[in-house]
Amino acid sequence: MRIRGAVLEEMDRPRPYTASRPITISDLELDPPGPTEILVRMEAAGVCHSDLSVVDGNRPRPLPMLLGHESAGRVEEIGAEVEGITVGDRVVMSFLPRCGRCRECATDGRLPCSAGSAANNAGTLLGGGRRITRDGEPVHHHLGVSGFATRAVVDAASAVVVPEAVPPDIAAVLGCAVLTGGGAVLNVARPGPEDSIMIVGLGGVGMAALITAASQDVREVIAVDTLPAKLQRARELGAHRTFTPQEVAEQGITADRVIEAAGHPRAFETAFAAIGFGGTMVTVGLPAPGATVTIPPLPITAKAQSVIGCYLGSAVPRRDIPAYAQLYLEGKLPVDALISRRIRLEDVCSAMDQLADGEAIRQVILFD
Repeated sequence: MRIRGAVLEEMDRPRPYTASRPITISDLELDPPGPTEILVRMEAAGVCHSDLSVVDGNRPRPLPMLLGHESAGRVEEIGAEVEGITVGDRVVMSFLPRCGRCRECATDGRLPCSAGSAANNAGTLLGGGRRITRDGEPVHHHLGVSGFATRAVVDAASAVVVPEAVPPDIAAVLGCAVLTGGGAVLNVARPGPEDSIMIVGLGGVGMAALITAASQDVREVIAVDTLPAKLQRARELGAHRTFTPQEVAEQGITADRVIEAAGHPRAFETAFAAIGFGGTMVTVGLPAPGATVTIPPLPITAKAQSVIGCYLGSAVPRRDIPAYAQLYLEGKLPVDALISRRIRLEDVCSAMDQLADGEAIRQVILFD
């Protein structure tokens, strides 16, 4: 089958990407799905920092690679061994498939699946194969999805069915931004009614954490970012107080639960310094591999503090994505407020520039 998709040709090209063009829109061949796989006609795909981190070289991947992992679409064909998914279903992609058999899959989402992680690093589907070629040469899958394309073949473990009433652009954002940011709040931080919760870094994941926190019965939601426009948006979405990192330091602002969602060493340090007595910091951002931080170890002991790492919101996608979809349908989770721009596939390089500049929360590619 002929498809059209956004292929990363080379990492770490200079910015702006609209000039250096590391991503090309290419005509490709897509093989049919295997026994445990499905064919999906893509309807929408979010542009995420995990895509940008491959483009800028912070997360090296095998090339060429068809990008995109936060996406949603309509099932057109299923493999002979697929259960629980039917043709015509709207599905949300999960960028970390779970085999359901390894030791890590038995941790209720705390640890990423070892088989899924290995497949993602190799640029294959969960079963180990590739389904995309260009002029007879293989093209690698991005995080088991490759959603920046008109169609995709994914393992059934990478897809979760959502209600028809969930629009495609909303469904796409559920699969990464909300799953990650919301999970950091609900699965790991777990604030109670008397707790304050601070979100440091208001990109797509941070804003998703904020609206999730605001949907819960908590004492106070605090938002922290360097950009005034994002702080204003946070107030509109339910934050009780907003601060810049400098203000947090100068005023000694603390919280019972702190979510670090920026993936930057300075954000980590800001979040750590803001942990209250007996409080917990959850770090969900992905910094560059060589990044380092400087923090004092004494408060961890003297103030009984905890620092917890959290990948993909410590989520079990087939459990959590339907729960977020239901919160959205009930009007309790304004996911649409996270979408700052809807674009065409051809705008992907411009979208990467806006993301790198910190101007966007979530840009979503819409397919015809």
